Amino acid sequence: MSDCIFCKIAKGEVPSYKIYEDEDIFAFLDIAPNNYGHTLVIPKVHTETLLDTPDETLAKLISASKKLAKAVLEATGCKGFNLAQNNFEVAGQMVPHIHFHIIPRLEDDGFKFWPVKKYEKGQPEALIEKIKSHL
Repeated sequence: MSDCIFCKIAKGEVPSYKIYEDEDIFAFLDIAPNNYGHTLVIPKVHTETLLDTPDETLAKLISASKKLAKAVLEATGCKGFNLAQNNFEVAGQMVPHIHFHIIPRLEDDGFKFWPVKKYEKGQPEALIEKIKSHL
């Protein structure tokens, strides 16, 4: 996709703070980080979400994310990290090119998780059946 900012970054057409590159994967610092060291990991091939990304590409993406997460933790001195991947705008995906966020975590860094909800009686069972019917 020629208008995709992440495709342009991976091709070197737009500058980035590149951390890692191989034949299939490109990783760079997020320009609006949640924490120091927040890294984005992308495939060079353009796909938009987890659902349309080939399994082979996903395997390379997660493998690179694992290697990079370890390096980011060691470089930043953080004791934990979040590995996040959003799909579609309603879920917070700001760039329609699949990517993983490696977010180093610090105690009391202010980064909050989403609020939780509770199921009403009978809802879990009904939902399980509905999901299974789509497998």
